[in-house]
Amino acid sequence: MNSSNRRTFLQTTLGLAGAAGLRAAAHGEARRSFVVFGPSTYILSEKGEIEWEWPGNTRDGWMLPNGNFLLTVSRVKDQHGGKVQEVTRSGDVVFSFDGSQDEVNTSQPLKNGRIMLTEAGANPRILEVDRSGKVQFELALDCQTENTHLQSRMTRKLANGNYLVPLMGEKEVREYTPEGKVVWRASTPHWPFTAIRLPDGNSLVGCTLGNQVIEFDKAGKAVWSLSNDDLDGDPLNDCCGVQRLPNGHTAVTSYHAEPGAVKLTEVTRDKKVVWSHSSDRKGGIHHFQMLTMNGKGIDGTLLR
Repeated sequence: MNSSNRRTFLQTTLGLAGAAGLRAAAHGEARRSFVVFGPSTYILSEKGEIEWEWPGNTRDGWMLPNGNFLLTVSRVKDQHGGKVQEVTRSGDVVFSFDGSQDEVNTSQPLKNGRIMLTEAGANPRILEVDRSGKVQFELALDCQTENTHLQSRMTRKLANGNYLVPLMGEKEVREYTPEGKVVWRASTPHWPFTAIRLPDGNSLVGCTLGNQVIEFDKAGKAVWSLSNDDLDGDPLNDCCGVQRLPNGHTAVTSYHAEPGAVKLTEVTRDKKVVWSHSSDRKGGIHHFQMLTMNGKGIDGTLLR
């Protein structure tokens, strides 16, 4: 990070720059704090205040147990094709891995200490790298290469060792074994972005410009869905990031929401809105991680 970016970063972290660029509104009695990944990368408190900000565009990310952040950094033309970095709250980079193709679109910290990531390009693939940056595993993805931006998105390694992969261009979510065999698949009405394997074996998928979230069963059949037909005011506008919360609610982003519009919505199983977030900040929320709900931390495994 150069000195100018570090100065901006530290000012924002200390609360000297955050208030000027953001008016946040949380609708309903529920309160939430969360990390935002997208054109802006920051933590918003339950009071609607920025607690931390990273001066860069990210596509995915995680707040780690040690308080650091694992960030999937968007590509910068003529500099890099995307990267994965672990950064501290003070802005120090303690791990970095540069992609070698067109885009790095997701990352995930694994229990064995490795980091899983995907690369989009002429050779679309899943990688697992160790903390020295050495590639320990590679799996080629059999998808179209005409439009590399429409390759894989929020891929996740599952507890069974397989990989759940949303393939945008194919409008399909696939579960791959480490050997590359497809053992589950579901077709989606629009580009799939997020795919989450739920404890009961179902899979929850955000369908981007279809403005829809769909839950599929083990047979690939849709058993639950959410769209603007279910909600007042058409708050869903490009359903990218999705998270299933411990209370059974579903939270979903609206990546293309204009300033002042709803950018994050939480609904019950019967599709009642219990909380939503809007702000006048330019740029939407690509993905997110909920941190607290009404002053309490998120218990259990993050389903996102």
